[in-house]
Amino acid sequence: MGKVTIKVKGMSCGHCVSSIEGSVGKLTGVQSVKVNLSSGEVDLEFDPSVVHLNDIKETIDDQGYDVE
Repeated sequence: MGKVTIKVKGMSCGHCVSSIEGSVGKLTGVQSVKVNLSSGEVDLEFDPSVVHLNDIKETIDDQGYDVE
């Protein structure tokens, strides 16, 4: 399992948390996703042989947030 924390800009409320956790959590190979609004970070645990980090970042970007 790969573990990574990525910075995401544009998150400001509970809807943002639900949107990101819901969309990323549905990806095959994602074990866990936890959004931290105060730090602007998303903690991920995933299987890199199933899903690539770039696919996860693109999913977040598609929700309207800026991934650093």
